[in-house]
Amino acid sequence: MRFLMLNWRDPENPEAGGAERVSLAFMRALRERGHEVFWFSNAFPGAAPRYERDGICFLRGGGKGTSILAALRWYRRQPRFDLVIDQHHGIPWYAPWWCGTRCVAYIHEVLGPIWQVFYPGLLGWIGRWQERWTHWLYRNVPFWVPSPSTRRALQAHGVRNVTWLPNGCDTPPLPELEPKPLTPPVRLIVVSRLAPNKRVDHAIEAVGHLLQRGLPAELTVVGGGAMEVPLKQLAHRMGLTRQIRFTGPLPESEKNEELRRAHFLLHSSVREGWGLNVLEANAMGTPAVVYPVDGLVDSTLHGRTGWVVARERPEELAEMVARVWQAPAAYEACRRKAWERAKRFQWQEVLPRVCDWLEAHARADLARAEAIAAEVAHLG
Repeated sequence: MRFLMLNWRDPENPEAGGAERVSLAFMRALRERGHEVFWFSNAFPGAAPRYERDGICFLRGGGKGTSILAALRWYRRQPRFDLVIDQHHGIPWYAPWWCGTRCVAYIHEVLGPIWQVFYPGLLGWIGRWQERWTHWLYRNVPFWVPSPSTRRALQAHGVRNVTWLPNGCDTPPLPELEPKPLTPPVRLIVVSRLAPNKRVDHAIEAVGHLLQRGLPAELTVVGGGAMEVPLKQLAHRMGLTRQIRFTGPLPESEKNEELRRAHFLLHSSVREGWGLNVLEANAMGTPAVVYPVDGLVDSTLHGRTGWVVARERPEELAEMVARVWQAPAAYEACRRKAWERAKRFQWQEVLPRVCDWLEAHARADLARAEAIAAEVAHLG
């Protein structure tokens, strides 16, 4: 069969992130099953118009506002596809109205308040309005999402057919859960693209609150992005340059080692599609303390695999860390359950079901697709 992924970014785009990482895993798995797989994305400066990776043919054309037309022109010259995957990042490709074949929509999160973070004022409200209007327009198109939160948000916008198929995790769980005594200082970690919507400044402020409580704490920030300089300036203003360490992006092995030594992952994003780094931390025996937002309330089960604070405030993160610090037995039980749960989200567990579901849609076997969706419900 022939599959096409439409995504604004491809894995080699400088702005590629977790969405492209997991999308590549799914498309690679389809290719390994013997299917033809194509990926069309925006062009960017210095980018080749075509390349191949892992047997997948990558095409680039157009930019913001023009890549849909470039994709349409390219598409009309191709043999018929069995399934087109229209991946939204705030704005869709409108593929159901021009692809002439079966189509599913794929989104990681409903952006909602994230629009206001990047586009304050009227422009942000316009973004939210068009996103909601787009979901209404797509209400009869099957959607594929990585979390129950995103499914609920789409259903609230009138979408009728939404299937939750979880993302896999590249981080293999530790073979054995090693001891991690709660001895000071509290070792905290953030693993994130340093963008405004990730609110890494809240994690830095949480360190300040812990120190005010008399609890020694240190924070390692893994990742890079536009907010790196402002975040370093914040740490300096707060007098936390000795407690906050910025590593920049790290190779997987080094990132995993940082996760392994930490006591807690902090995640204070505005909203997530899932929160993959939560499962990565869990695989390394590290539970997370997270904000009560879409995606994070799915990747973290409160009181069982981590903790979800009541309000989106840095002092709430500090309060939860301090409370758990005084309950080592509860901490140990939680981190063990998190480690065990991470095993259920390894790629070898996830990929077969997702590929089966995509193949069922390519064959228009909707009964089979629904049965597969029911099979994954227990993973949550």
